[in-house]
Amino acid sequence: MLAFGFRASFGLFVQPITEANGWGRDTLGLALAIQNLAWGVIAVLAGGLADRFGNVAVIVGGALLYALGLWMTADVSSVWSLHMGAGLIVGAGIAGTGFGIVLPLMAKSVSEDNRQWVLGVGTAAGSMGQFLMAPLAQQFIDLFGWAGALNAMALMAFVMIALAMPLAKLAQPVATSTLALGEEDSLGRTIALARGHASYWLLTVGFFVCGFHLAFITVHFPGYLTDHGFDPEVAAWSIGLIGLCNVVGAMVSGYVSGRMSMKKVLMFIYVSRAIVTVGLLLLPLSLTSVLAFSCLTGFLWLATVPPTTGLVATMFGTRYMATLYGVVFLGHQLGSFTGVWLGGWIYERTGSYDSVWWMGVALSLVAVALHWPIRESRVMGLRPATSG
Repeated sequence: MLAFGFRASFGLFVQPITEANGWGRDTLGLALAIQNLAWGVIAVLAGGLADRFGNVAVIVGGALLYALGLWMTADVSSVWSLHMGAGLIVGAGIAGTGFGIVLPLMAKSVSEDNRQWVLGVGTAAGSMGQFLMAPLAQQFIDLFGWAGALNAMALMAFVMIALAMPLAKLAQPVATSTLALGEEDSLGRTIALARGHASYWLLTVGFFVCGFHLAFITVHFPGYLTDHGFDPEVAAWSIGLIGLCNVVGAMVSGYVSGRMSMKKVLMFIYVSRAIVTVGLLLLPLSLTSVLAFSCLTGFLWLATVPPTTGLVATMFGTRYMATLYGVVFLGHQLGSFTGVWLGGWIYERTGSYDSVWWMGVALSLVAVALHWPIRESRVMGLRPATSG
C-alpha cells in the first residue's frame, strides 16, 4: 500500500516542481521515465536476489532506497539531482518493495486453487495505497509545500521496514549449501525454456502496453485536468479514485482469472481501456466525465496483474516466479518509460496530450492481438523441481 501510494502521488508534484525551477514538463517527465525504467531493470535483479536471499531482505533494502530517493527529491534544484533521486533511486526502491517481490511470496504461500484470488488481494492492496496516499500527498503539499510533503513521505517509507520484519521468519531464503545441483540446473533450464517460449514473450510485449497506459495517466492526467481548468484537488482525488475502484477491479480480476481463460481476461481489459479513453476524448470534459473516467479506468487499472502473474505461474511454476515475472515486468516498465517521457515531450512541443491519448487507444488494440495466440499451459520439458 505504501510503496504504490507514494509512486501514484508523483503526478501531483509535476507542476509545483517545474514551476519552482522554471523547467518544462518534459524535464520532470524524463526523471519519472527514468524512475519507471530503473524500476523495471532493477526488478529483474531484485527478483533474482529474492529467489536466492529471501523476499524480506529485498523489501528492507528497497524501503531504504525509497526513503533516500524521496529525500533527495525534496527541494531539488538541479536536473542531475532530480534524475538521480526521483529517477534512479526511487525506481530502485519501488523495485524492492513492489509487486515483483510481494506477489510471488504471496503466490508461494497458498495452494494453487487460491493463487489467483490471493494475487488479486495483493494487487488490491497496492490500489488502496493509491487511493489513500494521493489525496494525503496533496494535503501535505497544501500544508508543508512540495518539499515538505516529500520529506514527510520519506519518513513514512521507513514504516515499510517495520511492517516487513515480522515476516522474516516466514520467508527464510534457501541456503546455498542446501541447494542441490539439480535445483541449480532447474533455474538455468527454466530461463532457457522461457527464452525460447513464444507465449512468454507475447505476454512480455503485451505488458508494455499496460505500462504505457498506467504511467502516462499517473504522471500526466493531473496536468491534463489542471490545463482544462480543474482544481489540483480534483486531480488528486481522480488519481485516488482510480486506486479505490481498482481495489474492486483487482479482486474481481483475480477471482475471474482463476475460473476462465486468463488471456481472454487480459484481452477484455485492453479493449475496455480503449473504449473508456475514447469516451474521455470525445465526450465534453466535465467533472462528471472525469469522475466516470476515473472510476472505469480504476476498475481496469491493475486488473492486468493477476492474470499476467497467473500466466507466468501457469507456464513455469512458482519456484523462480520472482525472476521470471521480473523479466515480464521489465516489458511493462519499458512501456512506462515511453508513456511518461513521450507524454512530456509531446506536450512541450504541441501544448496538448491528445495525440498520446490516441496512441494509447491504438496500443490497446495491439495488445489484444498479441494476447490472442498465447498458450495457457505448462511449458513442455519443464522439470518438476521448478513447478512451485
